[in-house]
Amino acid sequence: MPDSLILEVADLEHNVLTGIYSEETGKPQPLRITIQAQMRIAERYEPDTPLEASKNYMDLKFAASDALPPGVHFKLIEAVADHICETLFLQDERVEAVTVKIVKLAISEADEKIGITLTRHRR
Repeated sequence: MPDSLILEVADLEHNVLTGIYSEETGKPQPLRITIQAQMRIAERYEPDTPLEASKNYMDLKFAASDALPPGVHFKLIEAVADHICETLFLQDERVEAVTVKIVKLAISEADEKIGITLTRHRR
């Protein structure tokens, strides 16, 4: 089995313009976003290995917050996830695959988790 390295930012909450129903459009909705980025792995990680040998976790957070275009309404949360994946692929050629899980917090009635998980591989 090959070695792997997956960076993760879990349960980031961010308000995003998304939705297709009239009560959803025009106002941001809170989303809970978890991102996993599968990276091309180095041969070894020693105690003094520099950050350049991996990826800054804050890049994942940026892709799910500040990298989302302001004022753009995403009809589907699938499109939000796709944008996050594409941002990470463009940032770093070592990103081999990205999985984004999005939970729509505003529609939960009994603490259930309603949302999607999208995985994209570098093409």
